[in-house]
Amino acid sequence: MTDTRLAKRLERIKPSPTLAIAKLARERKAAGEDIISLSAGEPDFDTPGHICDAAVAAIQRGETRYTNVDGTAELKAAVRDKFRRDNRLEFSDDEIIVSTGGKQVLYNALMAAVSPGDEVVILAPYWVSYPDMALLAEAEVKIVECPGPDFYPDPDDLARALSAKTRMLILNNPSNPSGALWSRAQQHAIAEVVKEHPRVYVMSDEIYEKIVYEDDGFTAFAEAAGDVAPEVAARTLTVNGVSKAYAMTGWRIGFAGGPRDLVRAMAKLQSQSTSNPSSVSQAAAVAALSGSEDFIPERTGAFRRRRDLVVSALSGIGGISCPQPGGAFYVYPSCAGLLGKKTPQGVVLETDSDFATYLLESVGVALVPGVAFGLSPHFRISYATDDDTLKEACGRIAKAVSDLA
Repeated sequence: MTDTRLAKRLERIKPSPTLAIAKLARERKAAGEDIISLSAGEPDFDTPGHICDAAVAAIQRGETRYTNVDGTAELKAAVRDKFRRDNRLEFSDDEIIVSTGGKQVLYNALMAAVSPGDEVVILAPYWVSYPDMALLAEAEVKIVECPGPDFYPDPDDLARALSAKTRMLILNNPSNPSGALWSRAQQHAIAEVVKEHPRVYVMSDEIYEKIVYEDDGFTAFAEAAGDVAPEVAARTLTVNGVSKAYAMTGWRIGFAGGPRDLVRAMAKLQSQSTSNPSSVSQAAAVAALSGSEDFIPERTGAFRRRRDLVVSALSGIGGISCPQPGGAFYVYPSCAGLLGKKTPQGVVLETDSDFATYLLESVGVALVPGVAFGLSPHFRISYATDDDTLKEACGRIAKAVSDLA
């Protein structure tokens, strides 16, 4: 008899819950149901014209062949300039890698740095893929809970989580799912803790860097760490990409700058998996990083307006508490005040998953429960959609909550 068992490593992970919910919402909508999906983390804006023009020009020049595995010289130069300009970080070519989306950068880093039995420390709420990527690397995952409203780790909790077995600490600022934006001083405190653990790499996911609403703006972790612990800055991999700020999710270009040995190992791994990212997408990314960014303040202003709309609407619903995020395009409200209530069908809401299911089935609003992000009872709403859709969705949520007993 044929043995059809698959690799045991797949038993350690689950499919992405955000993608699964988005898929379910699309299927129900295609079946004729009136569904509003607030589950996907994707800007609703088009890729700017000058970036698209650069891609077309690259095709016309015949730039459709293999490139260097870890990125073209032109794109690496643009990435170097971006880090210098925006973050006051200096990297050489062999300290930069370009990959097929930020997700591949994160995965490559974990696979290159982490050995079986090493620990990876992750702050909750976290982006859904961090723990599963670490599990695929055969790491032991340690979670540090960071409760609202600021979703910032207590330095003492972080110090207790780091150990001689810790190999990597994953940070995400601004945060998906909470939208939390950490100050320079808050990141100083994290760096001071990490300084006591010379074996630990820090991987700082900063993909939402340019979508911020606070007057103080954004500070990269490696930049902040350099103030108080240069040795921690030297062990930091700064991850970014073009997906969010430039509305280029489908172009699949992510990049990172960091320790030379780690970056070289990531490129070695990439050479045996995907090889180079799309040549045409790389040409477009050069235009994104090197061209005008005049559109970003206008788009960030739209996100700010939507944020204020959603926070105001949800804060007016009894049983829901909605902190105001400082960046990204998500809110992460608590639904603790609704647990224990009963739906019109007589079902008692015991978890945030129960609440999310109730909203989908009763009023056709799809969102992601907090359990997917490691911190309950919460839910995530992406406000990367138009104002009218957000108003309608919040109205439906209010109606569903009012129907609870």
